[in-house]
Amino acid sequence: MLIRSFFTEKWRTLIIPIAAFAVLSTVLFFPQEQPDQLSEEHGQSLFEPIETAEQNKEVEAPVELVAEAITVAILVDVKGAVKHPGLYSMQDGDRLLDAIDKAGGYTEAADTRLLNHAQRLQDESVVYVPVAGEEPPVYEQPASASSSSDSSTSKVNINTANENDFQTLPGIGPAKAMAIVQYREEHGAFSQLDEIKNVSGIGDKTFEKLEPHIILN
Repeated sequence: MLIRSFFTEKWRTLIIPIAAFAVLSTVLFFPQEQPDQLSEEHGQSLFEPIETAEQNKEVEAPVELVAEAITVAILVDVKGAVKHPGLYSMQDGDRLLDAIDKAGGYTEAADTRLLNHAQRLQDESVVYVPVAGEEPPVYEQPASASSSSDSSTSKVNINTANENDFQTLPGIGPAKAMAIVQYREEHGAFSQLDEIKNVSGIGDKTFEKLEPHIILN
């Protein structure tokens, strides 16, 4: 009996620490293995979707800023023989025809022969549509980007200038600028400055304003 009691107490002393160690090992080590198994099954860390979402936000923000920078509004005053004359907000790069469309289109009395529908619009410019037989009024137009550099001291060569160049001159709007270019194409280069008065719509008063700003060669 003494021997049996001895062995029983001895096994109790060994089994209790072993059982406690097994339980403690199960609690400490088994939960840590589950995330690793999930990571191996799905091929990625559980935290990767959060990092990817933040990276996407950083990429998308500059795109929105670029889209806002591309859109630039300009104001154009549309007058004359259009259905709804008025001040219209256009986009940089729009053409004269776009402004006419926004103003409701031409009236039946509109004379569009001298209008350049492909002309690029500029901020603060005036689009005037005359009626048949009318001489369009003169509006000061903003200087075009191509001739903005030192335009106060440079003169316009009437034998080589384009429509935008002519519109930088005092008293010359889109219609008269187009008329000058058409006259030059039909009759050849100007031989003297006052020959420009042969162009429809350019009289003595207009020529007096032009003469200090134009040259032949």
